[in-house]
Amino acid sequence: MKKYIVLFLKGIGIGAANVIPGVSGGTIALITGIFEKLINSLKSIDITAFRLLIKGEFRKFSKHVNLDFLLLVFGGVFVSILTFARLFEFLFLDYPVFVWSYFFGLILASVYFVGKTVHKYTLPVILTFLIGVSLALIITFLSPGSENDNIWYLFLCGIVAVCSMILPGLSGSFVLILMGNYELVFIEAVNNMDMTILLPVVIGAIFGLIAFSHALSWILRKYKDQTISLLTGFILGSLLTLWPWKRVVYQLDSMGEIVVKTDGTQVIQAYERFFPQSFNTEVILALVLMLAGFLTITLLEKIAVKEHR
Repeated sequence: MKKYIVLFLKGIGIGAANVIPGVSGGTIALITGIFEKLINSLKSIDITAFRLLIKGEFRKFSKHVNLDFLLLVFGGVFVSILTFARLFEFLFLDYPVFVWSYFFGLILASVYFVGKTVHKYTLPVILTFLIGVSLALIITFLSPGSENDNIWYLFLCGIVAVCSMILPGLSGSFVLILMGNYELVFIEAVNNMDMTILLPVVIGAIFGLIAFSHALSWILRKYKDQTISLLTGFILGSLLTLWPWKRVVYQLDSMGEIVVKTDGTQVIQAYERFFPQSFNTEVILALVLMLAGFLTITLLEKIAVKEHR
């Protein structure tokens, strides 16, 4: 029983990491010692597994895919996401500058700690780093923070978000911020159990887990430095997206009126970033939270190093 509780708690840790931009679920899995088992269990969902399921050989299917392990871990992930979504809904509503400041510190630290895992900076590695920076900047300037509830886009969001469980150092929720759908998926849809939003995301996540667990494992094994370099550049180029001080720019119709969705919410087109005009209490606290975010990642990295000595 203790073993099951511990696995469930580890799943909660992974789920919390998936909700918090800047913290990777894969990193938490690595720290808690279940990363390799998680990847192997996901990779075992193959043709053999489906044949056993179709034949009704559930006991063999369960053993083949390590079903008990997966159910406990993902059960913890599910409970954690529901819990933290409620918390962030409150924080984003009343303390947006402070929330983004903490996230900014998380990402800033991730640039260093992810980048330092590159063994050798060759020309291809440097080029992939620059490609990562460029991609992030393009995404930031072309569609900064705009939401998109198209079903296929939500499906893609599910695929992207779930990659954080496979790649340590890559935060799926952070990429959702870049794609403009973080609050739509993790805050609004989760808290309201809006299945029109959640179902395409969940299907995309399941597809991503099954289809890419093999591919991503192979890419990391063959081109680890290039992959990590690409992620580092992507993270660095994306810092602008998390800048705490920004004004909302709403989408306007032909009459100059703010476009309103069917649920009554106003459509956000972009964010206008600015520097604070005075060094007041809010700015000081925001800087403190940036430092706290940086130290959070630093602490997680130290724990990971200690666990693998």
